Amino acid sequence: MDAMETDEIVARLKAIVVTVEPEVAFIAKYGGTLVESVPGQPKSQFCGIFAYTNHVSLEFTNGALLDDPEKVLEGEGKHRRHVKLASLSDIAGKRCEDFLRQTRDLP
Repeated sequence: MDAMETDEIVARLKAIVVTVEPEVAFIAKYGGTLVESVPGQPKSQFCGIFAYTNHVSLEFTNGALLDDPEKVLEGEGKHRRHVKLASLSDIAGKRCEDFLRQTRDLP
């Protein structure tokens, strides 16, 4: 995966996040981008986007609570789950917008 494709995936994910939750704040932290639903409120972080050499990871703060019957989400921690994206088509194929809408609606 080249840097241009990585940048395209990150840009597309950010655009989807804004579509799902228009008032978000993107915070550069931990080598990636954290997303706050209430700007300036770290406790409102609901996802993060992190670029790696071979994939981009879309991480969900409370991913363990998301409905995932196809077992798309990865991770086995107490709370967090993530999706690894190696191409633009993975964004739709791995239901990123659906997961973002679900995580936005969590209490």
